[in-house]
Amino acid sequence: MGKGGGCVPSKKKLPEPTTIVHESPPESISSITAPPDPNKNLKLFIVFYSMYGHVEGLARRMKMGVDAVDGVEAVLFRVPETLPDDALAQMRAPPKDDSIPVIKSPADLVSADGFLFGFPTRYGCMAAQMKAFFDSTGQLWKEQKLSGKAAGFFVSTGTQGGGQETTAWTAITQLAHHGMLFVPIGYTFGAGMFKMDSIRGGSPYGAGVFAGDGTREASEMELALAEHQGKYMAVVIKKLAQG
Repeated sequence: MGKGGGCVPSKKKLPEPTTIVHESPPESISSITAPPDPNKNLKLFIVFYSMYGHVEGLARRMKMGVDAVDGVEAVLFRVPETLPDDALAQMRAPPKDDSIPVIKSPADLVSADGFLFGFPTRYGCMAAQMKAFFDSTGQLWKEQKLSGKAAGFFVSTGTQGGGQETTAWTAITQLAHHGMLFVPIGYTFGAGMFKMDSIRGGSPYGAGVFAGDGTREASEMELALAEHQGKYMAVVIKKLAQG
């Protein structure tokens, strides 16, 4: 074989192996991985948008479930309204209850140990008001301030095929980009998940209510499922806090 054919081992000295130095992660990233203090009172934020009161009804009952778990406190927040008053009047939306505050800043989310986000559907996705709120969390996303925190969803739809499941599916992307942990309820509600004798909102993804034309009120079964989700999520964040 001719010169340079590759049969004779090269006599050139191989370079010394390079030592790779790994830099420490940015402070904003390393800080979120620190385990939470197991002795503090945990806070679960229930953050929602409700135009006609159906999601709000679930949120209030959900708070009862959370507060029933020792060591966990639920805090209710609304997201800011994006529609003008005249538009809401034309849509016959009732006035908001001032006892539930509007969340002041996305940065307030950092102090929570977990979340339950509630919203009505718009064509199988979350309402624009809730999407606008998530869109305002860009700085939290950049610094991954919510990474590792547990979150779940609850919804309201007008019809049985209106998005009880797809509204949650399409919302999961918000959690994924923030590094949050999606916690569905599965079938932990037991026999209540299998009842077929009446109309019932909710799915393995979270509690839900059928609003119909806006006049239908949540059934006791729908409210009970919301309360169960509150308890379930409270237990989950307690387990995460205990490591």
